[in-house]
Amino acid sequence: MPKILVTGGCGYIGSHTLVDLIDNGYEVVSVDDNSRSSTDVLQHIESITGKSVHNYAVNLCNFEQTQQIFQDHLDLEGIIHFAAYKTVPESVDQPLLYYRNNMNSLFNLLELTEKYKVKNFIFSSSCSVYGEVSELPVTEKTRLTRTKSPYGNTKKVGEEVIEDFSQISQSKFIALRYFNPIGAHPSAKMGETPFLPPQNLMPILTEVASGKREKIMVFGDDYDTRDGSCIRDYIHIMDIAHAHTLALKYLFENPDTQAYDVLNIGSGEGVTVLEMLDAFEKATGQKLNYELAPRRAGDVAAIYANNDKIKDKIGWSPQYSLEDMMRSAWAWEKR
Repeated sequence: MPKILVTGGCGYIGSHTLVDLIDNGYEVVSVDDNSRSSTDVLQHIESITGKSVHNYAVNLCNFEQTQQIFQDHLDLEGIIHFAAYKTVPESVDQPLLYYRNNMNSLFNLLELTEKYKVKNFIFSSSCSVYGEVSELPVTEKTRLTRTKSPYGNTKKVGEEVIEDFSQISQSKFIALRYFNPIGAHPSAKMGETPFLPPQNLMPILTEVASGKREKIMVFGDDYDTRDGSCIRDYIHIMDIAHAHTLALKYLFENPDTQAYDVLNIGSGEGVTVLEMLDAFEKATGQKLNYELAPRRAGDVAAIYANNDKIKDKIGWSPQYSLEDMMRSAWAWEKR
């Protein structure tokens, strides 16, 4: 089976995707400088799959060190690029940090993809590229407005760079715009372990339920939504991981496909923050303490996906329910 380079392989989505790739027969190589992750996850991957994964502790902004990976693996046939800083509030506070890290790493990878003739490239994008939308659900043809954070803009500009580059490249590219990944591997051996104090909802819920945190702050109760809290589209982490495997499979089986395409990965349904709290309590039996707070910079009021295109193009559809997401996240937290 083809050899795939996974950048950010020790991160939340990267590590689960490594598992899915291995389960589907691919040979994998990871690169992650572990500045915001731990190599402990490699042991969990081996425990689940029975396969050890080699990780290069390399910062992709370093061209020479990154090039060495390509020289070591001249038989690479695909790249899945996750490695990026991703915390919205941090990006608002430190925009240059995000532009420097997320863009320079992408530039280096694209240059090396072309130089070493790697055929297929999957880019980890985000629903944040849509900005504040006027119509829901969003489709891949929804007009992109100004993003609400520098993080979101690095993904939007990254897509534009890749689309331009694809016109002169011999490689094929797919950008996957995913919505909100939550949950953990069904074995409870792997899950979300934020390096910084968590800003995403799910790890905050489990920290409150386990007593690590006193309460949840619900940022905004005056949005134009069903209950005043933000609406998001939540996807189980293994559903997101499998979408990357299917996207690669599509490119391998369709070498004459268009040079660049973009696909939403979403459940197709929006859930408010307060509904999420209620769903967690029902799925786990754990009571949650929360407090309403002012809106948070960088947040949009509501966004959820139309997922028709990804279903039609690569045959993906979500397999895990919201209850599955809650229970798996809680099982990981307890472990």
